[in-house]
Amino acid sequence: MNKHTKEIIGTIGMKAQYDENAKKLLSNKIFLAHILKGTVTEFKDANPRDIISLIEGEPYVSTVSVEPGMTNQVLENPKSKIKGSNTENTETKEGAIRFDIIFYVRMKDGISQIIVNIEAQKNSSPGYALMNRAIFYTCRMISSQKERDFTNSNYDDMVKVYSIWICPGVNKNCLNYFHITDDALVGNYKWPGKKDLFNFIMIGLDCESSQKLSQSKTESELHQFLNILFSSKLSGEEKVRLLDEELDIPVDEKIREELKVMCNLSEGIEEKGMKKGIETGRLETIAECLRNGTMNDAKRLLKATGEEIEKATELFLKKGE
Repeated sequence: MNKHTKEIIGTIGMKAQYDENAKKLLSNKIFLAHILKGTVTEFKDANPRDIISLIEGEPYVSTVSVEPGMTNQVLENPKSKIKGSNTENTETKEGAIRFDIIFYVRMKDGISQIIVNIEAQKNSSPGYALMNRAIFYTCRMISSQKERDFTNSNYDDMVKVYSIWICPGVNKNCLNYFHITDDALVGNYKWPGKKDLFNFIMIGLDCESSQKLSQSKTESELHQFLNILFSSKLSGEEKVRLLDEELDIPVDEKIREELKVMCNLSEGIEEKGMKKGIETGRLETIAECLRNGTMNDAKRLLKATGEEIEKATELFLKKGE
C-alpha cells in the first residue's frame, strides 16, 4: 500500500470517528432537550432542564436499524410491555443503515409519548434529495411501531414521530417543518384520526454564520446552539465558553471532553485536506513543467523527487487523453 493510499484511508478513518463522535455528542440529554425545544411545538416554552426528565432511558446511538423488519430488534418502548415480534438477527447485516439517534420522549402531560430520531448530516447534497431519505426514515419510524407500540389492528395506539435532520454546510440558516395537512377537495367531512403522527424537520446551518459566532448571533437560539456545536473554526474551549455565556447551557466534564475530541478530529481532517490540496497543486505545477519541456527547472527550482515526477507524468498523460 503506497503512502497516498494510506493517507486517504487515514482521512476516511478520521471522518468516521468524527461522525460517530458528533452523534455521541448530540445524544447528551441537555443537547437533545435544546433541540426538542427548538423543533417540537409542545416544548417551545419549556425549560430545557425540565425536558431532560421527559427523555426516557438512554438514547440509542447508531444501533437501531432503519431496514424493514429490523427496527423492532433493538428499539423498545420503555412504557410498553409489548415486545417486538421480529426475529431477524441484525448482526448478520453489518451493512444495514442505522438511525443516528433515536429515543422516546414523554409529553408534558406525563402520559403521551413521541418517538424522536435525530440525523446529523455532513453533506446536504449526497447525490440524491435528502428530503426523500427523511420521508423514508419517518415512514419507517411509524411502520416499525406494529407489535411494539400497538398490536394487531389497534392503529389508534400509534404514537407521533419526529425525524429531525441537522445539515451543516447549507448556505443559510433555515428550518422547514413537514407534516400531514387535510385539504378538503369535496365537502367538509372531518375524518377521525391523528393527522399529527407524521413529522420531519430539516435544519440547515450556515457555514459563514458558524465562523462568526463570537461576534454575532443568528436568527434563532436553536441555530446559534447548533452552529456553535458544529463550527469547524471554534476550539473546544471556545465552544464551551459560548454555550455557557451565550446560551446558558451547562457543560460537564464528559461533554467538554467530547467537544475536545471532535475539534481535534476536525482539525486533523482539515490538515490532511490542506496537505492533499498542496500536494495536488505541486504535482500540477510539475506537470506544467513537463508540458512546457522545462523539467530541469522543476528538478532545480522545485526540487522535485523521482516519485513526484512519476506522479506528475501520470497526471500529464491523463490530462492529455
